[in-house]
Amino acid sequence: MSTLIVKNIMTSPVETIPMDESVEAIKEIFDNSHYHHLVVLGDGGKCAGVISDRDLLKNLSPFIGKLGERTSDLNCLKRRAHQIMTRQLVAVRANTSLRAATRVMLDHRISCLPVVDKDKKCIGIVTVRDVVRWAMSELEAEPTPEAQQDEPGKRAA
Repeated sequence: MSTLIVKNIMTSPVETIPMDESVEAIKEIFDNSHYHHLVVLGDGGKCAGVISDRDLLKNLSPFIGKLGERTSDLNCLKRRAHQIMTRQLVAVRANTSLRAATRVMLDHRISCLPVVDKDKKCIGIVTVRDVVRWAMSELEAEPTPEAQQDEPGKRAA
């Protein structure tokens, strides 16, 4: 079996946003999609950072949309992507082994890795969910102990 690489399981295309996107627009994207991560693009369309749904939640007032909502609560929606994104970008290339990419996610305690080309342009994203989805498909493809017992030529133990 050949080495599994990130390109085989990454999600592409990726939802990207500019550095100056408002938190309000970011909240709308998360509210109306199945995404859990957005890649923030900087100069020349290069990956500059990542915003997770958890990053967004940390930056929202819990009073938004509630009876006790104040002007100061609404001001958090005016902040920009570059103010809440994770700037220490950790990314991989499409030909990185899945084993190495998973190790990077574990070592850095992150849940996604943008996949970039040689010019640092985002071509995909690999997430913990992608890795779990792949692992589950591998587990489901394995024969169960019951199925092995039913195979011709095998003796029941």
